Amino acid sequence: MATFYEHIDEKLQAFIEKQHMFFVASAPLSAEGHVNVSPKGRDSLRVLSPNRVAYVDMIGSGNETSAHVLENGRITLMFCAFEGPANIVRLFGQGRTILPTDAEWAELNPLFPQYINTRQIIMAEIDKVQSSCGYAVPFMDFVSDRDTLTRWAENQGEDALEDYKRRKNLSSIDCLPTRLGAELAQQTPSARD
Repeated sequence: MATFYEHIDEKLQAFIEKQHMFFVASAPLSAEGHVNVSPKGRDSLRVLSPNRVAYVDMIGSGNETSAHVLENGRITLMFCAFEGPANIVRLFGQGRTILPTDAEWAELNPLFPQYINTRQIIMAEIDKVQSSCGYAVPFMDFVSDRDTLTRWAENQGEDALEDYKRRKNLSSIDCLPTRLGAELAQQTPSARD
C-alpha cells in the first residue's frame, strides 16, 4: 500500500541519502514523444530542503531530462532499497536545469564533488512524495561506483568535452531543445552581428 507525503521528512531523507543509485523519469508533452528513465549513481544527489532536491548531471550520450523539464517541467525521481528493509520512494515535482552560467551555480556546485564531466545541475521542486513496499525489488550488493565515465572524460580533455556536448547534448531524441541547446541558440545570432 502506497503512502503519500507532502514533503521529504527526516526518515525519508535518511533513506534517500543511503541509496547508491536512483532513477530519473521525464517525458515530453507529445504522446508520440519518448519517455525517458535514467539511472544515476555516484555521489550526485542532495536533499536541499523538505521540498527541494538537486543532482549533479554528467555529460552523457543524451540529455533527455534537460529537454523535458525545459518543455514542461515534469520530473520523477525514484529510489529503491536493494539492501535492508524493502522500500521504494518516489519524488514527484517540477524540474529545471541550472547551468554554470546561472547565478545559482555558485551556490549549488560546491555542494557536490567536482567531477570533470559535470554539465549541469537538475533541481526539482517536490510537490508529492510516495513510499511503497518494494517487495519485488531484489537484494543486490553494492560493490563500488564505476569510474568509466570519469576516465573517459579525463581522456577527452575540456575542449573535446565541450565539442561532445555541442554534438550530443543540445536536443532530445525527439528534437526538443535542451537548456544547453536553448542557450547556444540565443548566443549564436548575436555572435554573427
